[in-house]
Amino acid sequence: MSKRPGNRQYDSLQDKIHRYRSVFLVISIPVMLILFVLFVMPGRAPSSETVIEYKMTGRKFSPKLKLSKSYAVIFDAGSSGSRVHVYCFDQNLDLVPIGEDLELFVQIKPGLSAYANDPQLAANSLTSLLDKAQSVVPQELRSKTPVRVGATAGLRQLEGDASDRILQAVRDLLQYKSSFKPDGVTVLDGTQEGAYEWVTINYLLGRLGKKYSNTVGVVDLGGGSVQMAYAISEEEAATAPKLSGGEDSYVKEMTLMGTKYFLYVHSYLHYGLLAARAEILKVTDDSNNPCILTGYDGSYKYGGKDYKASASPSGSNLEQCRSTVIEALKVNDSCTHMKCTFGGIWNGGGGDGQKSLFVASFFFDRAAEAGFVDSKQAVAKVRPADFETAAKRACQTRLEDAKSTYPDVGEDNLPYICMDLVYQHMLLVVGFGLDPWLDITLVKQVEYKNARVEAAWPLGSAIEAMSS
Repeated sequence: MSKRPGNRQYDSLQDKIHRYRSVFLVISIPVMLILFVLFVMPGRAPSSETVIEYKMTGRKFSPKLKLSKSYAVIFDAGSSGSRVHVYCFDQNLDLVPIGEDLELFVQIKPGLSAYANDPQLAANSLTSLLDKAQSVVPQELRSKTPVRVGATAGLRQLEGDASDRILQAVRDLLQYKSSFKPDGVTVLDGTQEGAYEWVTINYLLGRLGKKYSNTVGVVDLGGGSVQMAYAISEEEAATAPKLSGGEDSYVKEMTLMGTKYFLYVHSYLHYGLLAARAEILKVTDDSNNPCILTGYDGSYKYGGKDYKASASPSGSNLEQCRSTVIEALKVNDSCTHMKCTFGGIWNGGGGDGQKSLFVASFFFDRAAEAGFVDSKQAVAKVRPADFETAAKRACQTRLEDAKSTYPDVGEDNLPYICMDLVYQHMLLVVGFGLDPWLDITLVKQVEYKNARVEAAWPLGSAIEAMSS
């Protein structure tokens, strides 16, 4: 056996393995077991609830933080129909998908006010919408999901206790046939509706949390009322006139996403599209009306009342219709403020928050039906003058030709197509004092996270419900 310097003998590798074989066994067996388990285990994808960075907001979260989901169910009980909106939020109040869409939206006609004499039938009309809502909310979350019913102008105008009886029947329906958490069944006042609409559109556009001058103003034309809402400066809010008779203030103070806003909002009851028809027909009373298409002789029913709706022998006339609409708008009522819209109402003072206007609901619908907006679009840039151009054509149309000229207009609405377009033009230009050539945005839905969301007040209500 060979010797190394220093007379130290070295073992061969084979001798060392033999000598320490028991140690090798003790170490290698657990290592092999660990490697085997790691090999056979299926790969685990990152949890959908674990978020490192949320690109829409730029906020960063710890990988250990799991984002819980929560739902809100909002019924919009309008004058022309009832709709249900279901929204799903993460804990930062960002919308997350429900299936393939960012909301469930289903609507039916007619609205609750059509059942003025049968409250139970009114409540039962919501059953199919309630079933749809319950089908998309996970069962384990239903008892924690707030459900709200907000009735708008249609119920506001019912006489006697009809509105209260319908609301109570709806409360009973939600209590006994819903697994959601009731969070209010009320008639929204117009300022609430306008404020919620403003929150909805600015939320979807990503404008909340920014300076008021970076927000957009909103005009929402419903069936029974029309709302205008836009943010104003704190200085302008301080000079806002006081309303008499216990009415709500012109200015709502709201803190949203850490930013305080002073929101000018006013609702004009009786001046939604369907209610305005009644106001326009009142001007001519039992006489023929210059806004009705040639060949129509009938009546218009709204709010439980009938109004004579007959064309003049010479047919509808744009100029005469315009004069009638202006009288219905009461633009000559006394104005005790620096500047008014119509009916003696303060206009909010204007300013940066009104520079960009988003105009919703019936404005979009009639523009699409009149053919100057693509109904498949979510938004469209137009000018108030476009409504006048469309009105000129409509007022020259005879009723017998209207169906082929306006194939998308319902039969009940055909006699009023001239009236509706003239009214919308006058409301914007004379009522609200807008420049006829001002660019405005007609909006039906707003693009949000590569999806379309209804530009309606229920989302604003849902955000409030989730924040409370």
